[in-house]
Amino acid sequence: MNIIEEFIERESTGGILLIVATVLALILSNTALSEWYESFLHLPVGIHVGALALDKSLYHWVNDGLMAVFFLLIGLEVKREILEGHLSSIGQAALPGIAAVGGMAVPAVVYLAFNYGNPVALNGWAIPTATDIAFALGVLSLLGRRVPVSLKLFLMALAIIDDLGAIVIIALFYTAELSTLSIAVAAASLSVLILINRLGITKKAAYFIVGSILWVSVLKSGVHATLAGVILAFTIPLNARGEDGRPVSPSKEIERDLHFWVAFLILPLFAFVNAGVNITRISLGQMAAPVPLGIMLGLFAGKQLGVFGFSWLAIRLGIAELPKGCNWTQFYGVSVLTGIGFTMSLFIGSLAFEDPRMFQYTDKLAILAGSFLSGAVGYLMLRASSKT
Repeated sequence: MNIIEEFIERESTGGILLIVATVLALILSNTALSEWYESFLHLPVGIHVGALALDKSLYHWVNDGLMAVFFLLIGLEVKREILEGHLSSIGQAALPGIAAVGGMAVPAVVYLAFNYGNPVALNGWAIPTATDIAFALGVLSLLGRRVPVSLKLFLMALAIIDDLGAIVIIALFYTAELSTLSIAVAAASLSVLILINRLGITKKAAYFIVGSILWVSVLKSGVHATLAGVILAFTIPLNARGEDGRPVSPSKEIERDLHFWVAFLILPLFAFVNAGVNITRISLGQMAAPVPLGIMLGLFAGKQLGVFGFSWLAIRLGIAELPKGCNWTQFYGVSVLTGIGFTMSLFIGSLAFEDPRMFQYTDKLAILAGSFLSGAVGYLMLRASSKT
């Protein structure tokens, strides 16, 4: 099994676990166990080392700590794809790159159209711009050989570029007041990481030790801590020489090792602590408000229109080509699947609206609804248009 097949299989299986974790969170938050669920989320967890104290709830440890590991994996994947993978040439990156731009721009416009004039609600403009690669590939895996491999690779490349876009958005638009001292420590940590990379050091422990200091300093700086994972990823050598002179790739080794923990522990746990919404307290009238409507239509309508529209234009202009072995109906079906935002949408939502009660949890339910609708419609379209 090559690295692409292994990647798709693990992401697909992880998507199934995400569904299980989400359903479990919804069951617990809508039954007599809801108080236990809330207590679990707010379980205090602290780490004290001298004067340094990190006291957070379990919910925040998952979102600020474990998700930094998820972003480390994303950074490693992006780096590999850019340097030697499906994004290593302009020709290969053209279609998924253009599609990703459309898939981020149009949903944002849809959301802004519903929430123009409300400065608080406008903070959520980036929520419907994301694609959940695990869920999307999980849906594709249900279709087996009905979907050509080229289409799976297109979706994978698009989602990776989409994740890179989300990283940029978080860095630029979702940062708090900055701490000069913490920023200085983070900059020093980054300098050390670059130095040991240039010195040809391949010991993974060295990168993790300095990376831990980087994470703490970024956490304390006001910039979201998950960005430390991306920064660390880009400093880990992709191709180097070990002490014995043989070629080694610390980056690929870490990426391979992390895939299991991210797919089978970190993302399901993230879904479990973020997807719990008491739907019995939410009315249809509340779901018709601008924020949930903007999110749902941004994911379901904006994503497919942006991805398909920008791709169609690029192909017609001769900038890119339709993936081999697929037809336009199949391509549109995959465009619909990109509306499965879920993990990244929930994460951006937690940054945009720090108090989950701000919109009575309708923003979270809108993400679930828009993602489910995109997954179901995309699956049915692909099943109807693909050969057995």
